[in-house]
Amino acid sequence: MSHHHKRAKVFSIVNQKGGVGKTTTAVNLATAFAAIKKRVLLIDSDPQGNASTGFGIIQAQRQKTVYEILIGECSIKEAIIPTRIPNLKIITSTVDLSACEIELINLEKREFLLRRALKEVIHDFDYILIDCPPSLGMLTINALTASDSILIPMQCEFFSLEGLSHLLTSLDLVKENLNHELIIGGIILTMHDRRNKLTEQVEIDVRSFLKDKVFKHSIPRNVRLSEAPSHGLPGIIYDPKCPGSSAYIKLAKEILNKEKH
Repeated sequence: MSHHHKRAKVFSIVNQKGGVGKTTTAVNLATAFAAIKKRVLLIDSDPQGNASTGFGIIQAQRQKTVYEILIGECSIKEAIIPTRIPNLKIITSTVDLSACEIELINLEKREFLLRRALKEVIHDFDYILIDCPPSLGMLTINALTASDSILIPMQCEFFSLEGLSHLLTSLDLVKENLNHELIIGGIILTMHDRRNKLTEQVEIDVRSFLKDKVFKHSIPRNVRLSEAPSHGLPGIIYDPKCPGSSAYIKLAKEILNKEKH
């Protein structure tokens, strides 16, 4: 049956800087897509495993993870588990994944391991989202090589632009050498604080520098969003009406509309 479906669109959520709202973005976008009846797979490719925790998946349930897939110990189908959200499945991660960077070094075609694994399930989903670790190591490179499109969450603060230009240079290298099809889906301004003058200035700079690459909908700083993971729920399920949740729902629509054009 699988080939009647067109192949999934694969997004990597990337920023080499930590604490910019990557996992929050991955978890809430995946949930928003699933809520409109899209079949979604979220791949937790960060050794911290926060996306897995964000769905209330305890360590004991993480038997087969991204790590086992990459080192060839299990097939991707064996590693996919359901979340409590209908239409949304996940591949979890544990701290073992941090050993991956070193173990992959000697493997043949090591940059393509995830891409190769995904072939097996690419027709079973509409969207595949990969939550990357905050570095540009082998795990992130595997994600980028397997992706169609990159989403970059970026905090509105002074050093962000510097980090961003470094990231864009790295993305160009991946595009040139490993994945010619890779595009920047867009930049998501996160932890946005309307009252803060600096936030406003950074936003103006980023928008003038990257124009329509920056999504219109930014994500506000929001306590409810940051409380949600400790309840093992995505923000948009934990409190669908809070400003952060509404922002992610609008952003999901904006991403889907952009995909159509």
